[in-house]
Amino acid sequence: MSPCALAGLAALGLLATGCRCSNSSGTAAAGTATVVDSTRDAFSLPAPSLTEQHRARFFVGNSLFNRSWVVAPASLESRDGLGPLFNARSCSGCHFKDGRSRPPESGQPLRTVVLRVSIPGRGPHGAPLPDPNYGDQIQGSATAGVPAEGDVIVTYARVRGAFADGQPFELLKPEYRIERPAYGAPPGDLLTSPRVAPALIGLGLLEAVPEGTVRQREDPDDANHDGISGRANLVWDIRRSTPSLGRFGWKAEQPTVEQQSASAFLADLGVTSALFTDEGCTLAQQLCKEQPNGGSPELSDELLRDVALYARTLAVPARRGGDERTVREGEALFARAACSECHTPTLRTGAFRAVPELEEQEIHPYTDLLLHDLGEGLADGRPTFGADGREWRTAPLWGIGLLRTVNEHTRLLHDGRARDPSEAILWHDGEARNAREAFSRMTRDERGALLAFLDSL
Repeated sequence: MSPCALAGLAALGLLATGCRCSNSSGTAAAGTATVVDSTRDAFSLPAPSLTEQHRARFFVGNSLFNRSWVVAPASLESRDGLGPLFNARSCSGCHFKDGRSRPPESGQPLRTVVLRVSIPGRGPHGAPLPDPNYGDQIQGSATAGVPAEGDVIVTYARVRGAFADGQPFELLKPEYRIERPAYGAPPGDLLTSPRVAPALIGLGLLEAVPEGTVRQREDPDDANHDGISGRANLVWDIRRSTPSLGRFGWKAEQPTVEQQSASAFLADLGVTSALFTDEGCTLAQQLCKEQPNGGSPELSDELLRDVALYARTLAVPARRGGDERTVREGEALFARAACSECHTPTLRTGAFRAVPELEEQEIHPYTDLLLHDLGEGLADGRPTFGADGREWRTAPLWGIGLLRTVNEHTRLLHDGRARDPSEAILWHDGEARNAREAFSRMTRDERGALLAFLDSL
């Protein structure tokens, strides 16, 4: 049987070992955590190299990820505790098929996008300071008898421009407002940041990249004078009670997949865990405080470990068409425009006690996991630990070409304003200005080649 046939069987869960497949149909993006799949299920498969024990836990975590939580008290005690304030009833409500959510149309409320909020100042360990009435996220749903916090409505202004060769383009600039605020008018200095739910593939591999590998790419003072000055975000690791390297979230505000998962359970579903024990009802939300809960905590340590294992071990789809001439030309143009200075093509994982199967893998995520200033156009003005209001973590690009297949859209960037990769590039500024300008100066065929390369990832 051919290596790629074996990889295909692994993708279907019929093999427990992975396969590096490198030919015209695809190349391994994530070592033995690669699957050869380009269907709607491409983001939802387990890493082929999982042990039997971890594979069993993967499917437990999968069930938890997709199951809707219910209001306490309920007969199924391990799944009650929703709310009292929440944005979704299940993880998959935003991460549909483990992929990326999309923003609503103009004039519609956010449903699978959240609006983070805070007030000027710093909370414990440098975290954003929650608003005294609304906490750190506007939650548009609530259990019976509790007022939801309000609706966040998005509208878009159109920004027109043209490439250097005269071809016109149009970008969408979002604006947000909070309607029907239930707990008082938000303060005039409220800081806001909309966030789409990102795709979940390859998270464990990114967690397994040694901190030293990430830190050695820092250049906070631009010592090499290339205009790019990436730096790490140091955030608070609750489990270890110490500052740690931030890796996850749009501003690299979470250090581990476990903490990212627990944070999302609390903020999005209103479900507590050992890491986040307080449901977050503010002093203004007395009815919220009076509601029954689903236990203390509502998400047990065992189930948190299972859902974290699931998120850590979602496989990465293999590249497609990497040997095609246009794709190769696009890859060269990507490097020539210095896009790869931040979207680092290749990293290597190290020791990873949580999932040893992910250790010592060569991976191609196209991220350096560092913060970069992307300019005023994308700025949210909301500092998060060490990240200022203009800085964002370099988003991984693996799987970007399958977004339309999996989630039936191609919306990109932290708030989904870009309708395709070309628009995402055109929004880049600050440290990425030179790369954006290089893209703008390309011929139409060259731009098409670069986009074909991205579509192959």
